[in-house]
Amino acid sequence: MVEKAVEVRTPDGAADGFLIQPEEEGRWPGVLYLTDIGGIRDANRGMATRLAGEGYAVLLPNIFYRNGKPPIFNFPFKFGDERFVKRMNEIRDPLTPAAMDHDVSAYIDSLGKQPSVKGNAFGAVGFCFSGQMALRAAAVRPDQIAAVASFHGGGLYTDSPASPHTLLPRVKARLYFGHGIEDRSMPQEAIEKLDHALAAWGGQYASEVYQAHHGWTVPDNPAYNEPQAERAYKKLADLLNSTLKRN
Repeated sequence: MVEKAVEVRTPDGAADGFLIQPEEEGRWPGVLYLTDIGGIRDANRGMATRLAGEGYAVLLPNIFYRNGKPPIFNFPFKFGDERFVKRMNEIRDPLTPAAMDHDVSAYIDSLGKQPSVKGNAFGAVGFCFSGQMALRAAAVRPDQIAAVASFHGGGLYTDSPASPHTLLPRVKARLYFGHGIEDRSMPQEAIEKLDHALAAWGGQYASEVYQAHHGWTVPDNPAYNEPQAERAYKKLADLLNSTLKRN
């Protein structure tokens, strides 16, 4: 794989990141890879590189660029720890719905301009906090985002008027949601409400609950569950292959 540093100009500044693609000469379908709350680090760079190996040009932006360059956390993850919660709020609070919309639009524009990217139909995948960002990408660019996957995405259905599920009428992409069990960021009641909203939407989607806990797909997460992570990866690969490689 080839990995090169990139910078994406946004209305609020510049997001650093990486474009990862196969070594062979050619042009590849583009995929926007949005990290979990931990930001860019070895674990998700490895995940993005594996995905690129399937024959994609993968853009891995620093979605928390407003708070600096990686590592976003310069201390060990300890979920629930006061220091961790404080830092999490610092990096999450600037990403309002409007900021997310501006950012994902800039990321998609940057992806589309890469010489190694072919076509105008892209995929987007989000984990944890960024599951909603992947869905927002499909809403703000419905004619470009053809496939969206969210794994252990948080807050996808809330009582807020700005809840991500309210974006569904604007979405044309195929959607996949992989939920965890006993996930406080997306409890069973919220999953059921999201499923009802998806059924009413009428587009192509799948929504499944994995027998794994929040964060199970990411190797450096304490909840990492390899068998369930491999199942999730296959679902992602199948989704992208069936939507992006047929064009």
